[in-house]
Amino acid sequence: MTDPDPAAGRATDPTAGGPIRLLVVDDQFLVRSGLAALLRAAPGMEVVGEASDGAEAVALAARTRPDVVLMDIRMPGMTGIQATERILAEAVDPAPRVLVLTTFDLDEYVYGALRAGASGFLLKDAGPERLLAAVTAVHGGDALFAPAVTRRLVEAFTRMSDTGPPDAPDAGPPPGLTALTGREAEVLKLVARGLSNAEAADRLFISEATVKTHLNRTMTKLGLTSRAQAVVVAYETGLVTPGSAGGM
Repeated sequence: MTDPDPAAGRATDPTAGGPIRLLVVDDQFLVRSGLAALLRAAPGMEVVGEASDGAEAVALAARTRPDVVLMDIRMPGMTGIQATERILAEAVDPAPRVLVLTTFDLDEYVYGALRAGASGFLLKDAGPERLLAAVTAVHGGDALFAPAVTRRLVEAFTRMSDTGPPDAPDAGPPPGLTALTGREAEVLKLVARGLSNAEAADRLFISEATVKTHLNRTMTKLGLTSRAQAVVVAYETGLVTPGSAGGM
């Protein structure tokens, strides 16, 4: 199921028309084979490998260089969180996008995967259309969910750990975010509170393109791989605290 040349058919530009290369990871054979069959039947998608556990996923990801990894989160041995960390740490640029598969959304394992750099999560009972739309969105670098969904998950688990100092709107970035400019911290705060790029742009009286630029620079400075990971960092450093509203 693997390409002899990992770069063959790999789309370097989402508009170039190349297939989205996928690695499917799940320890349950029927679930894994069902997902793979659905994806193979979809136009513009190519399954380059199937893995039954985290260790196999890491090895296959290195060999096939997929664009998107569908990652089961709860597996014996190496978990989906550990596999996500390894795949992203060892990936040759561009790193794949990891889409976590879970049975319920408020799952500490999902939170751990987002913290490790996964781009989003998808419920296993999602229908075929939702799955294909999620793969396409993640591959294109778009937010998989309404931002408030990720915020709700992150808040649930940061509240449990009581992470971070009180939210102080007029203070500078927390110690863990000192590399950011004031504007970058403002953008990160709004994104973490669940605002879309367009809503953050309206709030700050700047263009949506400028918001994207600030967010991209923030992720580069902090060594982050996904928007969801940026939201986790904003809460864990205390830039935003659970229960914060969308206002500044």
